[in-house]
Amino acid sequence: MTENLEPVAGDKKLPLRATLAASVSRTAAALSRATGRGDGSVIGGKLGMMIDPDLLAHLAAGRQIALVSGTNGKTTTTRFTAAALGVLGEVATNSFGANMPTGHTSALARAGSTPFAVLEVDEHWLPKVINATSPLVVALLNLSRDQLDRAREVAMMAQLWRDTFEQHPEIHLVANADDPMVVYAAGKATDVTWFSAGQRWREDAHVCPACNSHIERQGDDWRCQNGDLVRPRPQWTIDGSAVIDPTGKRHELKLQLPGQVNVGNSATALAVAYFFGVDPTEGAPKLADVASVAGRYAQVERKGRQIRLLLAKNPASWLEAFDMAQDAPTLLAINARDPDGYDTSWLFDVDFSPLRGRQVLITGERAYDLAVRLQVNGVEFAHVTTFAKAIDSAPPGRLEVIANYSAFQDIRAELDRVV
Repeated sequence: MTENLEPVAGDKKLPLRATLAASVSRTAAALSRATGRGDGSVIGGKLGMMIDPDLLAHLAAGRQIALVSGTNGKTTTTRFTAAALGVLGEVATNSFGANMPTGHTSALARAGSTPFAVLEVDEHWLPKVINATSPLVVALLNLSRDQLDRAREVAMMAQLWRDTFEQHPEIHLVANADDPMVVYAAGKATDVTWFSAGQRWREDAHVCPACNSHIERQGDDWRCQNGDLVRPRPQWTIDGSAVIDPTGKRHELKLQLPGQVNVGNSATALAVAYFFGVDPTEGAPKLADVASVAGRYAQVERKGRQIRLLLAKNPASWLEAFDMAQDAPTLLAINARDPDGYDTSWLFDVDFSPLRGRQVLITGERAYDLAVRLQVNGVEFAHVTTFAKAIDSAPPGRLEVIANYSAFQDIRAELDRVV
């Protein structure tokens, strides 16, 4: 994607104030990148919106927009969707994962004139971003517990979404049929495409959000004990490494990203692109071009160690990270800063037993919280104070690194942001 300095959004000319704000946004973001202070994905939008509070709406006008939201998988699914939609033309996207309005504004300002945009959206901000951008389609991935000290309770988030889509019947939803919380959230929508990508983490969906009765499960199917909520029949499904479209056609994927979860993310992306008119036969091969997502899944060599970075921020994503990680020495890094949430009690919702029998290293500002959890789970470990010492403590060969958000960014910085 190239920077376009023309004062337009889509094919619509911007008002004078918005033109100035967009120019300031691009300049600030470029300076941030040039000076190594960051990727510019927030500061550009922040300064632009100080000049024009409606800058996001102005930049969104004239584009066909898809939003992607959920607790897990937003960044990867957004990247996949942008890749597939690129079959039709240039796509603006917040590829660095800045998923609040400042990040959206910066991404659209930087992209200049594009016919399409795919934006990852924080689940709390989804209603406001919908109002600002008037998307054609919204993809809903999942809802699970996350950042307990500042996030809404899961059922409250589902209700927020449900109320939002009742007010926006014009929006087409691409929604996860396997998550009862998402099904409830989409319950007032009038136009929904359902996909099935599996739901390995089910601890937040034992109780029906409609009536509080038990959710009964049989294989992939589920239903509320009272019948108030039933799993919809999905039009898009996965089978091994393939996505099956609504016509029953099978599309084998050759992804560079690991894990069954990314096959599911691919199904979501292809379903969104299909709504815009992308033939899955053309869109599916584009997903193979995605090798790393804002450093996630990236592989770097240091001192004879093949280091792979995996981001895990809540119980659902740690479960998927263990599925992706090879049976090799593993570094776990935990902080508790604002982007992570300050409450680390969620560590006790994670089953760390898959790590038994391998060399486990721990680091980060809250490594001792993690140490207690590992002891309870019977996982032997060694504490290291820095990432550099972790590299020296591991033997040559593969080193898996699993970290929550700010710890992940710290490690990227120590790797000189080569990923």
